[in-house]
Amino acid sequence: DDQQVANMSLEEMSKANNFHKSFPQYSVTPLTGLPHLAEYLGLKKLYVKDESYRFGLNAFKVLGGSYAIARYMAQQLGKDVSEVPYDVLTSEKLKEDFGQATFFTATDGNHGRGVAWAANKLGQKCVVRMPKGTTQTRLNNIAKENATVTIENLNYDECVRMAAKEAAETEHGIMVQDTAWEGYEEIPTWIMQGYGTLALEADHQLEEDNCRPTHIFIQAGVGSLAGAVVGYFANRFKENPPIMTVVEAKAADCLFRSASKGDGSRVDVTGDMLTIMAGLACGEPNTVSWDILRNHADAFVSCPDWVSANGTRIYSSPMKGDERVISGESGSVTMGLVAAIMTKPELKELKEALKLDENSQVLLVSSEGDTDPDRYREIVWEGLCGTDKEPFADLQEN
Repeated sequence: DDQQVANMSLEEMSKANNFHKSFPQYSVTPLTGLPHLAEYLGLKKLYVKDESYRFGLNAFKVLGGSYAIARYMAQQLGKDVSEVPYDVLTSEKLKEDFGQATFFTATDGNHGRGVAWAANKLGQKCVVRMPKGTTQTRLNNIAKENATVTIENLNYDECVRMAAKEAAETEHGIMVQDTAWEGYEEIPTWIMQGYGTLALEADHQLEEDNCRPTHIFIQAGVGSLAGAVVGYFANRFKENPPIMTVVEAKAADCLFRSASKGDGSRVDVTGDMLTIMAGLACGEPNTVSWDILRNHADAFVSCPDWVSANGTRIYSSPMKGDERVISGESGSVTMGLVAAIMTKPELKELKEALKLDENSQVLLVSSEGDTDPDRYREIVWEGLCGTDKEPFADLQEN
């Protein structure tokens, strides 16, 4: 366990952040305070790290894909990643030394777009496989980055296996996946370190506002982002970490189910995993991340779709004086959860278990903007998932 948490050290995260800073497209994404909403909900402070501004790609995922590609290229050249910033990776000399690789990945949208964008910027090739149910918009965004991309009649986890097999059969083919399994852990660890840029920035932004977070809510698909954020803050506040809650879509709550077993083992969720939270529809936990989360997350919550839809709507129609945040369905579930906990009498036990009250300073991450604009409008304008108030799965405390 300590090895995985050590991998998410401030030193490792800074290395990733320095790499990202070398990109001409780099800028720090906003940490938006929502003071009026905090007051309304009965919290001291409420902040959201808004990743819709990341590299112009509307989602955080590119942080991981770009860093993993750089780490791989550095490794092949026998260099440290600090020796291969953006201008080196895009140079003619590097093309001569490294040649051209084909980076394979599976995605429901944001991760594949990030990998395709990074490969394209760095003059590499990219192949992306997408699960059934993926929208044409998401496919088009990836195709724009010169990638070979298809929608398969498979679920996400099956697409991962397909892409891994193709990478293994391709000359200079490399799998860049944001989940880990036994025997495939180095690249996913690099990806999680890449996500650390977001945690590091948020930490500095909170510090500038004289805030030390008491609570962090972080969404999880396979758990890579959650592992990076929880790992970072577990290192940052070793003696007295914030209360950290991992939030999943009920249709794909593999971490929640794993935590519920209580013996440290992992539980896979199979089948179609139908949820509006496309980015969280992943049924097999990342092994690297699970090692961090099972030891350092305080609670796991499984959320029905209306929670995420509510979160998107709350962000979209802010309290007077607060800023609007455009948050897609995989970005907004934590907001929906916090709002529900603070306002619904039936969630009083959950509120008490998490020690949420008027002294709480809460950090959320909106991991994507309106990456699927049609779906976003269905939620905000047409009230998709508005009426069907399916109950929460019980809280699983660590």
